[in-house]
Amino acid sequence: MLFHVSEDGGIQRFEPRVSGDGQSLVWAIDADRLRNYLVPRDCPRVTFDAGRGASASDVRQFLGSSAAVVAIEARWFERVRRCQLHVYHFADGGFEPADECAGYFVTRAPVAPVHVEHIHDAIAALLQRDVELRILPELWTLHDAVAASTLQFSMIRMRNAVPRRATPQSPV
Repeated sequence: MLFHVSEDGGIQRFEPRVSGDGQSLVWAIDADRLRNYLVPRDCPRVTFDAGRGASASDVRQFLGSSAAVVAIEARWFERVRRCQLHVYHFADGGFEPADECAGYFVTRAPVAPVHVEHIHDAIAALLQRDVELRILPELWTLHDAVAASTLQFSMIRMRNAVPRRATPQSPV
């Protein structure tokens, strides 16, 4: 089973859309990465898990006893708490892998969902999937640390994150 998460609950059929590389595609995600999308679409987030190549020290430092983490900014917490999400379920026939690490699958054909799951409490949905939800004042510190680690990660909608703070080491 593959999935597409949307705040729009009325989609009957997914039509291919032109992606950044000019291809017309319908995107879906696998069950393991569904957790990364159980927040509003535009919510910036840092998500990570151990993956196959993670070092024991990185797992201890970043995950502790958690299997996976989704970190959001505190200013997004109320929007996440109030959001209504719709998880569209697709049969995986016709989709091909696009990015194994991210769990992305694509098809060039229109797709009708076989089921729609309505989520009225995104935080509960995350916690039910054994995900640690971290609420941070800003994401860039975690973003940089996780990106430099051996963990499997996805940094999503970071353009919507609070801007980086200028530091002596980072003149941004």
